[in-house]
This record gives sequence, C-alpha cells and structure tokens, in this order.
Amino acid sequence: MGAQWKAKHKDIAANAKGRLFGKLAKDIMIAARHGADPAANARLRLVVEQARKVSMPKDTLERAIKKGAGLTGESVHFEHAMYEGFAPHRVPVMVECLTDNVNRAASEMRVLFRKGQLGTSGSVSWDFVHVGMIEAEPAAAGADPELAAIEAGAQDFEPADDEGVTMFLTEPADLDLVSRALPAQGFSVLSAKLGYKPKNPIDPASLTAEQLEEVETFLAALDANEDVQNVFAGLQG
Repeated sequence: MGAQWKAKHKDIAANAKGRLFGKLAKDIMIAARHGADPAANARLRLVVEQARKVSMPKDTLERAIKKGAGLTGESVHFEHAMYEGFAPHRVPVMVECLTDNVNRAASEMRVLFRKGQLGTSGSVSWDFVHVGMIEAEPAAAGADPELAAIEAGAQDFEPADDEGVTMFLTEPADLDLVSRALPAQGFSVLSAKLGYKPKNPIDPASLTAEQLEEVETFLAALDANEDVQNVFAGLQG
C-alpha cells in the first residue's frame, strides 16, 4: 500500500488484468498525443515498456498508440481529475481519474465515497507529496538498492516488498532520467509513473482486522471504477 494502493487479496486481484490493460491503454493514448514514436517520446516509452512487461497484446498496444496520436481518425478526449477524501477509519485517499465524462466520474465518486468521506480540493493532498515512482527488481545478484538510488539520482527508495520489488522515489522531473539509469545499477524497471506518497502513513496494525478489511474493500471498489487510473492511500507497508 503506502505509495500506491494495490489489491493484495487474490479474490480482489483475480480479475485485475483486464482493468490494468484498460488503464494502460488510456495512459498510452494520453502519452501518444505528443508523438507515436516511443524513442522520441519519453512518457510514451515508459508506458509502453510497462505494458509489454505485463504482456499487453501487441495489437492492443499499437491500436492505443495510433488512436492517441490521431492516426485512426478517431477522437480521444480524456480529462484528468483528482478526488481526495477519506476511506473508512480516516485513512486519507487520493484518486486519480482519466475520464471522457467528468460529470459521470464526479457522480460515481460521490457514490463510492459514501462509505468514507469525499473531501474538497486540498483536504488531504497537503498530507501527500508528488513524486516519481519507479518499481524495479534486481536483475543481477547482489544489486544494492541504496547504492543504485544514489548512482541513478533517485531521492529515496523503499525496501523490497514480499515480491522482491523495490520502489525508487524521484523528483517528478527526474522520473525518466532515473528509470533509464537504474538498469546500469543492476535493476530491471517494471513501471515508472508520477504519483502521491503519504507523508504520515497510518500503520495498518493500528486498525483491527475488520477495520482493515473495510478499508481494503473500499479501496478495491475505487480501483474497479472504469474512470479511475490510480488510487493512493495513506497506509504503511
């Protein structure tokens, strides 16, 4: 959780791949507005690499690039919107949306936040910092994340999770530069994006098992919404 909430229960995550492809397709279309060639478009290159790592079908990927770049004759109009508030038990949440219908997204967020509390702009964003987030795993034996962070120019890193993935944190403007530098330091980049890291994350141990389950269920419902790209929750771990 922490920097970006992710479903941990198998039953919640079981059908997540289709949603992931949908979210990545939106990211690809947005990035491709600035050019269809990943070699000349750093933002597109990062998203394309991420799509390939999760085995997005090649035709789906190429169609998203062409559509975003305006090469298919179809118009793509996605608007970016941020919503912030609290999950149950006062866990702060920031929700990033890409939507083709702002009114629909706003209405659905109001419904989804009924089990928490939808806030106004700035109500919880003050408790998050905008950073570049790079997920990477060791590609060579003995790869040292602390040394890699220093040499690649990252601000900080979070120790590897249960799956061996380390999160490198950067200044927003340094995201592409650091992601390009990490392979030379023995790390394979899995994803790279801008996001929000909580300044004062809540320790899940301070919640009962039932309370934590309520928070997880709330976050999963947000993540399942078609307009939601990312959910950032103020939880440790």
